[in-house]
Amino acid sequence: MTKLVASDLDRTLIYSTAALGLTMPDAEAPRLLCVEVYEGKPLSYVTETAAGLLTDLGGASVFVPTTTRTREQYRRVHLPGPPPRFAICANGGHILVDGVSDRDWQARVTRRLADECASLDEVRAHLVRTADPAWLLKERVAEDLFAYLVVERALLPDQWVKELAQWAGERGWTVSLQGRKLYVVPAPLTKSAAVREVARRVDASEVLTAGDSLLDADLLLAGDRSWRPGHGELADTGFTVPGLTVLPERGVAAGEAILRAFLREGERS
Repeated sequence: MTKLVASDLDRTLIYSTAALGLTMPDAEAPRLLCVEVYEGKPLSYVTETAAGLLTDLGGASVFVPTTTRTREQYRRVHLPGPPPRFAICANGGHILVDGVSDRDWQARVTRRLADECASLDEVRAHLVRTADPAWLLKERVAEDLFAYLVVERALLPDQWVKELAQWAGERGWTVSLQGRKLYVVPAPLTKSAAVREVARRVDASEVLTAGDSLLDADLLLAGDRSWRPGHGELADTGFTVPGLTVLPERGVAAGEAILRAFLREGERS
């Protein structure tokens, strides 16, 4: 029996310094392992305990990192354990097989977005036209698939976000605000669709999933069993579905709890 484990990365398994959530004295804080360096600086971490759990998980299941990161951003991350054969990037826009994007999947995604959604150019033009320089820090396009803004969160008007969500929804796009990043993503571009494709390829008998943001909601729905931490957009909205375990842990401790849960389920036949 093949168990497939598909997990979000940022704020689910790996954590930036700001997201670690460590409030205990330094003497009691867990030892950390850096898993991402960017421009010569450490960027993301797991605990040493989580590193061991990741190594065990890679040997016990088909582990599929499942992220909104671009392929370039994903390749900066070096997780402990055996290199995953499959990875999902760009919110499901790319399935990597041994590090190489699967062309057939790319073509399927491209056709579906063209058929069902307004164009990226239209969405990007709207963002640039309506965003206020007072709170807009950067505007970016990811993999020619979706757009995101880096914003000054304290100055970002809630009403603008609501109006953008309505405008985007009418054109087949979704909006998700995660920390200082506001993502605008085509509704058919989902992690769950890519996970189902990988599950089909490996003939998975069970799919286990985890995530923390609104962009992970469909991923959690796709799992036979799923977990979310006590922080993040989904926690803020009280998101729950059948088969979902809501963990009390927050920050880097939640990453350990999720990995332990994956391994416990993997031991069950």
